[in-house]
Amino acid sequence: MKRKSLFALSAVVVVAAAALVPVLWSGGDNLHNGSAMAATPADQAELIKKGEYLARAGDCIACHTVRGGKQFAGGLPMATPFGTMFTPNITPDDQYGIGKWTQDDFYRAMHTGRSKDGSLLYPGFPFTSYTKVTRADSDAIYAFLRSVPPVNVPSRPHELKFPFNQRNMLIGWRTLFFREGEFKPDPTKSVEWNRGAYLIEGLGHCGMCHTSINAMGGPVNSAAFAGGLIPLQNWYAPSLTSNREAGLGDWDLKDIADLLKTGVSNRGAVFGPMAEVVHNSLQYMSDEDINAMATYLKTIPQKSEAPEPLQLETSEKFGGELLKQGAKIYADNCAKCHAENGLGMPPSFPPLANNQSIQMPSAVNPIRMVLNGGYPPSTEANPHPYGMPPFAQSLSNTEVAAVVTYIRMSWGNHGTPVSPQQVSDLRSAPLD
Repeated sequence: MKRKSLFALSAVVVVAAAALVPVLWSGGDNLHNGSAMAATPADQAELIKKGEYLARAGDCIACHTVRGGKQFAGGLPMATPFGTMFTPNITPDDQYGIGKWTQDDFYRAMHTGRSKDGSLLYPGFPFTSYTKVTRADSDAIYAFLRSVPPVNVPSRPHELKFPFNQRNMLIGWRTLFFREGEFKPDPTKSVEWNRGAYLIEGLGHCGMCHTSINAMGGPVNSAAFAGGLIPLQNWYAPSLTSNREAGLGDWDLKDIADLLKTGVSNRGAVFGPMAEVVHNSLQYMSDEDINAMATYLKTIPQKSEAPEPLQLETSEKFGGELLKQGAKIYADNCAKCHAENGLGMPPSFPPLANNQSIQMPSAVNPIRMVLNGGYPPSTEANPHPYGMPPFAQSLSNTEVAAVVTYIRMSWGNHGTPVSPQQVSDLRSAPLD
């Protein structure tokens, strides 16, 4: 998919969050006016426990907690081409948090994308997905957030350029791209399928990364789950609808479930933003919910082609030279773990042969892995994952391009050569 040079502010902020998580973009102190009305069910402890689980499913902590800071106190900066946004404090502090928000206030934010005072929230808070969350689940998350320790820290105001600091501009965006409404089960599908659809399309908001964005920053409806670049993180979220990328049509349900729950499976491993999602969120979900998500993902309609991302090309002659050079680099640096035949030793060392993430049109992710290395997430089922060492210091741009070209075009893989210029661009790009 070829990208426009300008994204709407909302879309750019959404992809900056890696897991792309529920963020209540605050509008200032006026969010905290009003009286509190805490939920008082017969079994409050059970409601809080349920809310904690659902907050995990939504990965709320990832955006609302600065590394080393107090949980849910906000303050995470998100740099965009339009300025910097800061995630708000969502602890139950009366002065700076959501201590004076009622259940109705919280549900309105989740369901309609409007703050306590009725002002519009930036779609960095993915209310386009959270509108599908039921009132009961919203109330449970609210109860959980009311139970965490309050933190008396003000939310930093966003530092946005004109005209993106004008919230009334969101009216047009909402008219085009927002449809309010809770999830409605499909009576022709199983209970498990509907549960998976609810989690994927609602709290999980997976489409926020895996769906391409148009020039106005809105989702391309015809390209749902068809993949997209995450520009502020310099990763590519692969298509889930094409077997040329991460299409799941020929995956076993167990492999999908293993990848979601542990970050590794016999088909591969997750790195980058998806590793954070697994680490912070998915590993804590029940086996029943993971299997439900896998069941739903398995049924996403498969298309013959994925959107073509912007990919720098090389000449056929130069590509052949890179391929030859890459064979030696691979033998010296990679074969010990991934094997000479590219089959690896899964799940510890994922296969490179017949690996869609290696040979898909976009080479962003394999280049990032060779340059920067990384680890799958540490999970209860895989507490000591094997990592990939970085080679940015030991390999030149041409050498990285060569070895990535080799793994994309060997063992029956159908990838294309990689340009050293693209390696250079990604080497200088921020890691986060």
